[in-house]
Amino acid sequence: MNRIAFAEPLFLYLLVLVPAMIAFYILKQQKVTASVRMPGLQSFAEAETTFRHYLRHILFALRTIAITLLLIVLARPQITDKFQDVSTEGIDIVLTQDISGSMLSRDFKPDRLEAAKNIATEFISGRPYDRIGLVVFSGESFTQCPLTTDHAVLINLLREIQSGMIEDGTAIGMGLATAVNRIKDSPSKSKVIILLTDGVNNRGEIAPATAAGIAKTFGIRVYTIGVGTQGMAPYPVQTPYGIQYQDMPVEIDEGILQEISQTTGGKYFRATDNDSLEKIYKEIDKLEKSKIDVKQFSRKEEKYLLPALIAFFMLVIEITARNTIFRNLI
Repeated sequence: MNRIAFAEPLFLYLLVLVPAMIAFYILKQQKVTASVRMPGLQSFAEAETTFRHYLRHILFALRTIAITLLLIVLARPQITDKFQDVSTEGIDIVLTQDISGSMLSRDFKPDRLEAAKNIATEFISGRPYDRIGLVVFSGESFTQCPLTTDHAVLINLLREIQSGMIEDGTAIGMGLATAVNRIKDSPSKSKVIILLTDGVNNRGEIAPATAAGIAKTFGIRVYTIGVGTQGMAPYPVQTPYGIQYQDMPVEIDEGILQEISQTTGGKYFRATDNDSLEKIYKEIDKLEKSKIDVKQFSRKEEKYLLPALIAFFMLVIEITARNTIFRNLI
């Protein structure tokens, strides 16, 4: 960012003399009113003031501007360029999102899945220096977006996920295993998985505990989030008349989610509404901060030459005009 500064700013205080010069000049012109009375010389009295008589004030204006510019030159104006060299030690994060049918339950607003997508989007936007990926799972799992720093693409892919994209069910172990496979070869010193689900593991060939052990082997921390209110929640149920919502008990396998987080050195969270889920993501954001080193540099460039040249030419014009065009009027 460029900004103007002065190496010798004390000279700028001398600019207060300029208004004083102008005031003195005006008073001087008002006092020059003497006239010579000569009987019989009526023609002199009737003589008109020439246009050149008024133009003589340009000489004072030129000198005033020249003095102002010279004072600015003495203050040494400079343009300072400041820029930053940012080096980061980013964190690789894989968001692992449950998209099973129960994620459409409406104990969150508008439902669990949309609430999770909206809050995850804010989380992604707040971590510009990290590589983030996205894995989704229900009855099976797949990678929706590999690790990337192009967060605009990631957010678009996150918004596109919906329940029903793959076979229904809750394969927590498979979702975690897919996320581990995506991040295990990362050169990053800090590797994190955030796994969000609202149910109990009931599908998949890999047990959640097994996947957690693999994550630990590769030094991956797993933060687990169980989403669902306490007690009953309106679940979507397919009927002959379409999807209807019925109150059903909330069942989350908190024991296995806690085991996953403890095994990998992460932490388990329980979200019961939108606000608590947002607070959880903020806490994870604080726990997993990127290391950022910022070095500031500045470069100064002198800018007194142009005002000095302008002042010089104005003085030359003023002196020349005073001794030629306006010689008989001064």
